[in-house]
Amino acid sequence: MRPFGDFVRGYLVGFLGGGALLFGLIVAALLMFPPPRTNILFLGLDRRPDEKTFVSRTDTMILATIYPEQTYAGLLSIPRDLYVRLPGGAEGRINTAHFLAEAETPGAGPAAAMETVRANFGVAVHNYVRMDLAGFVKIVDAVGGIEVDVPHPLIDYEYPTDDYGVTTVAFEAGRQHMDGARALAYARIRHGSSDFQRAERQQLVIQALAARLLQPGAWAYLPRLIAAVKQSASTDLTFLQAVRLAPTLLRVGPSGLDHRVIEGEMVQPHTTESGGAVQLPVWATINPVLLEMFGQ
Repeated sequence: MRPFGDFVRGYLVGFLGGGALLFGLIVAALLMFPPPRTNILFLGLDRRPDEKTFVSRTDTMILATIYPEQTYAGLLSIPRDLYVRLPGGAEGRINTAHFLAEAETPGAGPAAAMETVRANFGVAVHNYVRMDLAGFVKIVDAVGGIEVDVPHPLIDYEYPTDDYGVTTVAFEAGRQHMDGARALAYARIRHGSSDFQRAERQQLVIQALAARLLQPGAWAYLPRLIAAVKQSASTDLTFLQAVRLAPTLLRVGPSGLDHRVIEGEMVQPHTTESGGAVQLPVWATINPVLLEMFGQ
């Protein structure tokens, strides 16, 4: 008769081996029959912890595309001050689409933001992911923080705090560990840099988070991460969709992401009749980027 310990070890080896085989078969099937391109709009709300509704502007808007057939994934950051046509026909900053719809009908914000991007950019937007500042902090902390390679020193003497005050935050150049609050500050700093540079930093943070999730040392944090995502983010992306897209993201890897920002010659500074400073889209230079990234 086999000792009980040997039996348990044999059972575990068999169970894990079977699980690995099943996972391998699923991945192989997805590679042979890849799902269609999926475009996901990421919405970061400028919402404080004491605010109970989602009536907030989208401080961050990033349109992601995942194309399994070509093993491609890309991120396109959209300036919050881009002046476009909103649902209903009026013109306004693109970051107000979510705010106006949510104020009128709770829960309508994501659909309005998706429709605004779809109508102005001519790109299909299939799903959304929405979270606020506190949710971002929870997600980064759930995986034990991230490593960010800061290219340039950065300082903000008026960084906003949750109690509506300000403080000073500073970052030296070089690779450094950041917890959730620190990563949020780096991604959110406005003073001393442009909104376009801010968008680039947000993408650096996203890449760092993706790199962290691929590290075996982070896998033990998976239950905490799932709990944090459930508490902090809302989405219409199903679990099955996420599973089907995962092999492509794994193959692309953080360093393989195509990341771009609508900036430079793609926008033109403009002052509205009310005196607001906005950015007009220059479609002649934006459309070629959309064609490259989204095939449209």
